[in-house]
Amino acid sequence: MNIETILIIIALSVSFYMAWNIGANDVANAMGTSVGSGALTLKKAILVAAVMEFAGAFLVGSHVTETVRNGIVDPVLFSENPNSYIYGMIAALMAAGAWLNFASYRGWPVSTTHSIVGSVLGFGIIFSGPSSIYWGKVSQIAASWVISPILSGMISFLIFFLLRRIIFYSRTPVKSAKKLTPFLVFFVIGTLTLVMVFKGLKNLHLHLSLAHSLILACMTGLLGAVISIPLVNRIKSSQGEKEKSELLDPKLEKSMQKVTMHLRKAKESVTGELSDEISHLLAKTESISNRFEKFFQTRHIDTDYQTVEKIFAYLQILSACFVAFAHGANDVANAIGPLAGVLATIRSGIVGMKAQVPLLVLLLGGLGIVIGLATWGWRVIMTIGKQITELTPTRGFAAEFGTAITIVLASKLALPVSTTHTLVGAVLGVGIARGLSSLNLKTIRDIILSWVITLPAGALLTAIFYFVIKFFFSLF
Repeated sequence: MNIETILIIIALSVSFYMAWNIGANDVANAMGTSVGSGALTLKKAILVAAVMEFAGAFLVGSHVTETVRNGIVDPVLFSENPNSYIYGMIAALMAAGAWLNFASYRGWPVSTTHSIVGSVLGFGIIFSGPSSIYWGKVSQIAASWVISPILSGMISFLIFFLLRRIIFYSRTPVKSAKKLTPFLVFFVIGTLTLVMVFKGLKNLHLHLSLAHSLILACMTGLLGAVISIPLVNRIKSSQGEKEKSELLDPKLEKSMQKVTMHLRKAKESVTGELSDEISHLLAKTESISNRFEKFFQTRHIDTDYQTVEKIFAYLQILSACFVAFAHGANDVANAIGPLAGVLATIRSGIVGMKAQVPLLVLLLGGLGIVIGLATWGWRVIMTIGKQITELTPTRGFAAEFGTAITIVLASKLALPVSTTHTLVGAVLGVGIARGLSSLNLKTIRDIILSWVITLPAGALLTAIFYFVIKFFFSLF
């Protein structure tokens, strides 16, 4: 067996390992909130994600890819030494895969794109020094750690706030949800169509203008809204006519909380007989406020509220399918981009900027993602779905829809965002809408630390693997 054959076998194996880790870590972006909210069981989520991710990767994954992803370092630098380029790209894939493996074991949702970027960064530095790195691009990636979660968190907070005001603070939540659903379906399908065009289907080189993309999004959104109308009309409210007359306005709970807060402030600023009167009034107000709170907590688990959550469970599953398909189409390049470059260099002996991706390599990447999801994906899914904040279908929907809107805005404004960071920020935004006490701050701290460590960890591991591989092949 000659050296070229050994290199090809190693490159294919390492690329599959990287794809496996993408499935284990990054696919939780699409399915974490659906599992956490109960919209899908873990088994069903894995099955749905496997089909959509593989379809995205294999059917519309890039057939021509960058040999060095994300423009961190110029491949021309390695033109005089193609063997070092081959060793470096294999080392970068091994390093990114190893870091993702460790992060997945810990249940940390980290960016696979940033992992491969950090790995290529390390290779570029040890081969040609810091001056060979496009530091402007690296700073853009670092900026995404802040931009992604803040933007998606704000959007998801607003979506959940509006849903709560319009539906959950309504006397008739099912009726309000039925009225709102066609509009939500229009915006959800329209927005997700834009995600597909801007992020998931860019490999087809359709080159649709913003105007044409918006027209396509409106048409698909309108079709979905029309189909949803007869479906939601079949849903019946469980409230009888007698019950309706006895319902309290949910806004009363908020009003009583405000009255209680103002009375507490008043009690602190007066003394004497007036203070005693306010104390007596405050005690009665607090008692009424507690009764309201118990009443509305009971309503949140009654049949009507469960019916509303079922409506949003279907919307959440729909959005999860779109996100999984777009992710498979776009992020499979993190595994097959360096591999395609290595294979092309082995065949021709020349390092190029772009490389053709054989169909079998796309198949390898798609299978790797699916197997990684099926075997280890549950770890990160549980972190996003269960350990940041408690999710319901409405909260999960707000997070996923907020993520989709952020991706669309970022794609058109050329803002550097990570899908992983975007979704985590969206889940945080939904949690903040319910108060800081609803957040697991320890989990959030660990996730943020893992984001910061990703680039240097990838760079350091690449340096180690590069010298090991170089030493191994120097023996032949």
